[in-house]
Amino acid sequence: MTIDVATIPAGTWTLDPTHSDITFSVRHLAISKVRGSFEKFDVTVVTTENPADTKITASVDVASVNTNQADRDGHLKTSDFFLVEEFPTMDFASTGVRVEDDTFFVDGDLTLRGVTKAVTLKGELGGIITDGYGQTKLGASASTKINRLDYGVNWNAALEAGGLTLGNDVTINFEIQVVLQP
Repeated sequence: MTIDVATIPAGTWTLDPTHSDITFSVRHLAISKVRGSFEKFDVTVVTTENPADTKITASVDVASVNTNQADRDGHLKTSDFFLVEEFPTMDFASTGVRVEDDTFFVDGDLTLRGVTKAVTLKGELGGIITDGYGQTKLGASASTKINRLDYGVNWNAALEAGGLTLGNDVTINFEIQVVLQP
């Protein structure tokens, strides 16, 4: 669906958590990918008459990580990975939004483990609709790829057959639905 971003109503949009996901994947044992999600997060979008001035913020409770394996989730919360006791959230704040054809790009700062790096999310708008309760909702998908080493997530283990347990690139995916506030 192609959406003219100029038709997006100006206002503050808040997360519809039951219709949103933030997931990630990373290469494991050099042969496949391990996937996980975060159960708790918040996203706010503030749109204006000029779509380029849109502001997006997100905060992820990294202790809510879920890879469907309790021992791995516990390890991810330690100093080897997220160090949740010292850095309980991963945060994003946009610095710019641009649209090219049917694709949008959100430039911003991603902070993880106290390290902030510039990233670009690439995505597409799913649509805008008024639901059966009279709420105006907007859906979007976006993703970015980060190098975990840039954020001090350095843990790895050598494999007996050669190579390392984990890849360095982590893909983060956002499937977000937000609700326009009255």
